[in-house]
Amino acid sequence: MLELEHRFRVVDVHARLNADAGGVQTRGRAISPDRLEREMHQAGVVRSVVFPGERDGGSYVSANNAVARRSVDRPFLAFARINGPRDPGERASSRLRNLTARRKDHHTSPEDVEQYAYDDRFHGFKLNPAEDGLPDDETLDQLEDVGLPVLVHGGEGFTPTAAEDTLLSRSFPVVLAHFGGHPLNRDLMTDAVDLLERCDNCYLDTSYVRYRDLLERAVMEHPDRVLFGSGAPSSHPNVAVMEILTLDVPEDAMRKVFDKNARRVLGDSLPDDF
Repeated sequence: MLELEHRFRVVDVHARLNADAGGVQTRGRAISPDRLEREMHQAGVVRSVVFPGERDGGSYVSANNAVARRSVDRPFLAFARINGPRDPGERASSRLRNLTARRKDHHTSPEDVEQYAYDDRFHGFKLNPAEDGLPDDETLDQLEDVGLPVLVHGGEGFTPTAAEDTLLSRSFPVVLAHFGGHPLNRDLMTDAVDLLERCDNCYLDTSYVRYRDLLERAVMEHPDRVLFGSGAPSSHPNVAVMEILTLDVPEDAMRKVFDKNARRVLGDSLPDDF
């Protein structure tokens, strides 16, 4: 794809980096970290949050370390993927199971969170409750203590309501990916935009959001709470950037989505002069 030309400096808060075989992969498609870096450069992306893809059970420690290694000397910010023993479902049966849920060896512990937080290779955490479960209260307490942002896969498996009930009472910043509506659930995305009225520590990322009116509504009503996410490599960053560039919103609001809001959430991870 051609290199985009625009006036904005872009920070991408949602890209997946494969921890196996040295590439980036989704549904059978694999690209190398070098190619991911080139595609980000084409789109004008100057920094990208990256995290491991899903694993079939087991710990994410090795995958997180692999992502951190592959981020060295690249414009990538590694997020450690975490998991837990609790069922994220909203039904009574899920709540009942959670009463007896106990952390196992492959689940993220408070000690793991502390180690990631004070390892300067990591800049936050990635959580997909529908695939990986929710951390227990002790681990969430430690996430509060370290205060780093948590990027949360939001959608039909973990709705905005579930996020509000389990995570948004905590003090750490929560970036609800996909406007909380993966895959393309318009009602859930609307719920997530409404959630911004009630939860000051909640942010939304734009990855895989294809509804222009919802994007424009969120940016106009909450210009400080929407962050750009490409969803790479499933979505080419050029395409994701163009979807924001073509919105009917003020340039200052667009600049916040592309850059300023990520600076607020990521803090010292983004130096002033990058």
